[in-house]
Amino acid sequence: MKFLDQAKIFVKSGDGGAGCVGFRREKFIEYGGPDGGDGGRGGSVIALAKANLNTLIDYRYQQHFKAQRGGHGMGQQRSGAKGGDVVIEVPVGTQIYEEDNETLVADLTKEGQTLVLAKGGDGGFGNTHYKSSTNRAPKRADPGWPGEERWLWLRLKLIADIGLIGLPNAGKSTFLAATSHARPKIADYPFTTLKPQLGVVRVDQSEFVIADLPGLIEGAAEGKGLGHRFLGHAERCGAILHLVDGTQDDVAAAYKTVRAELEAYGNGLDEKREVIGLNKVDALGAKDVKKKVTALTRAAKKLSPGATVLPLSGVAGTGVTGTLRALAAIVRKRRTAERKKAEKRTVEAVS
Repeated sequence: MKFLDQAKIFVKSGDGGAGCVGFRREKFIEYGGPDGGDGGRGGSVIALAKANLNTLIDYRYQQHFKAQRGGHGMGQQRSGAKGGDVVIEVPVGTQIYEEDNETLVADLTKEGQTLVLAKGGDGGFGNTHYKSSTNRAPKRADPGWPGEERWLWLRLKLIADIGLIGLPNAGKSTFLAATSHARPKIADYPFTTLKPQLGVVRVDQSEFVIADLPGLIEGAAEGKGLGHRFLGHAERCGAILHLVDGTQDDVAAAYKTVRAELEAYGNGLDEKREVIGLNKVDALGAKDVKKKVTALTRAAKKLSPGATVLPLSGVAGTGVTGTLRALAAIVRKRRTAERKKAEKRTVEAVS
């Protein structure tokens, strides 16, 4: 299935049905009376977050969604039928923006979360509604109210426990393939990853999700390369695994380049907990590994205090288990904190 993380759609709710002007004509009822029913409410357009979806590709081929119009009122005080709703299913983690693609309408982060994108128009009153002691035979009925219509942007930000970042050819796809059942494209040239890849990782008794994001380059936060398009996915991640190619001459400079892009992008990316992996150590001698770990540690002290530097090799499997355990500890700590917050909110709501 092709990955698509942004789509523009048009939604229109149904118009309300018109009210009816009607009068009874019954035997033994001398004067009859008004009996026109009200129109039905138009259908609404509703967004629903679904956990089993991971792309917005469906909305490349269908951009217009229109709900059903409400039925018209009828005689004998019969109200019109309500128009059918249209439910748009989107992946969990989808953000909805106004047409300007800047004004946030909603952020659907939980399965089953719903949002009315366009509310159906109210039905018009029939003449029975206007009957009174001074107006015994009203001939007034209202047309239904029009529905709403608007253009909206859908923007998907993947929800993962760990975001896998680094310069092109840092070995991110190799690491993901070695630690999960994901099968990303792997090659010896830059930008082999053109879209985010998700993989479920298991270590010891822990299980978590890693998102492999396309490689960053200098200027990614300003739109260069592929990074700016996909940096938003890292916003959802609880922590970052930053892979640095150990075969580079200046690993500290490579690390600083990516950190600068995270800071330039903002939105809290540079504040996330970080584990730094010196990758491809199978191609280095023991002295070189020690030297480059030291260089990365010095750089991390200034840019990401508390970050851990771990030597590893996705190809040879060296240090992979230790890295996964370090990530699993971060994930467990974060999940425990979130669970305690949820329990506290529940207690406060009950009390």
